[in-house]
Amino acid sequence: MIVFVHLLWCAETLMVTAIVLIKAETSRIPDLANQIAETPGISEVFSVAGRYDLVAIVRVSKNDELADVISDRMRHLEGIVETETMIAFRAYSKYELEAGFELGLD
Repeated sequence: MIVFVHLLWCAETLMVTAIVLIKAETSRIPDLANQIAETPGISEVFSVAGRYDLVAIVRVSKNDELADVISDRMRHLEGIVETETMIAFRAYSKYELEAGFELGLD
């Protein structure tokens, strides 16, 4: 399991975001994607080509909540073969940079 985590400033709160790369049993991908998407704390799930089958975006308010979502909820879903979660220190996106300037961040 790889988790990519970064802090995202929202208008009212600081969010922790994790990117979870998922290898899944091929026949279970559509059902698994829907189950993951319905999990509290998961904001998006993408079906992708390449080394992994699915990418899940986790957005929570505290680092401790990552364990609740990823370790406690996701790992029990049938059809997940392997996961990798990545942790990031900073996010570099046009949207987030613009939002940061609006909040007065330097």
